[in-house]
Amino acid sequence: MIIDRIDNASLYYGLMTRIGAGLRWLQKTNLETIQPGKHNIDGANLYAVVAEYQTKPVAQGFWEAHRRYIDIQYVADGVERIGYANLDDLREVEPYDEEKDFLKLQGAGDLFVVRPRTFVIFGPQDAHMPGISVDEPQAVKKVVVKVLIDSAV
Repeated sequence: MIIDRIDNASLYYGLMTRIGAGLRWLQKTNLETIQPGKHNIDGANLYAVVAEYQTKPVAQGFWEAHRRYIDIQYVADGVERIGYANLDDLREVEPYDEEKDFLKLQGAGDLFVVRPRTFVIFGPQDAHMPGISVDEPQAVKKVVVKVLIDSAV
């Protein structure tokens, strides 16, 4: 897991070609006016999902992980807590859904606060619980850039 401000994104361009492209897209796109929904960057290799939602109490959250995609989660507006745990420290609740690239998990982890203009990169080993309220539920606008994992890039 990596957490940083978008102003420092260039430090991470070299991690993977598609991660660099995703971070550049976040930096150059007007995220204040972008509409919710799926946005194509490079087909199935790289795309963004914009969502607007109310944060929720931790008791309503759940752990998730992905095997085929890295998440770059960027908070455009609002503040939320996100949970983090290593995949090895959790247990599967449901079988992995290959079509949705989604694994639901259960267990304990740590929560941290994510403020506007901050991104978090979650790899396949990084279980996460997004959308958790800090004190009270509040509106959040988030962009999740999905980065296909491919040994070639």
